[in-house]
Amino acid sequence: MREIAAESAGPVGSIHHLEIWVPFLERAKEEWGWLLGELGYQPFQEWPTGCSWKLDGTYVVVEQTDATTATTHRRTDPGVNHVAFHAGTRENVDRIRALGADAGWYEMFESKYPHAGGPDHYAAYLLNTDSYEVELVAG
Repeated sequence: MREIAAESAGPVGSIHHLEIWVPFLERAKEEWGWLLGELGYQPFQEWPTGCSWKLDGTYVVVEQTDATTATTHRRTDPGVNHVAFHAGTRENVDRIRALGADAGWYEMFESKYPHAGGPDHYAAYLLNTDSYEVELVAG
């Protein structure tokens, strides 16, 4: 089992960490590692069944565990549908969107880009090989 380093408390209500159970660790390391790196996360921890990336007081974990009950993720099943990240400027959202497919992240709602979330919401919606969805929101 991994050890979590002691950390200072963040603002009440902020996310401490997000743990994502994945069907294929090596693929997840590549895809999530690329995306999180583009968002400013740095590699944080690694152990035989997983790894994590950290940005300020928040970290994201991907782990392949024997405790999973399926080999596929379906974002349309009950549970978390997607994770939304602040992605900085509109230009940065555009840049990550343009590079995403080469890193295993494919665009959703392409015909509605960048306003699939509404006329006042600038975002890219990406889906990776294992069907995890992220929303990249411009400030």
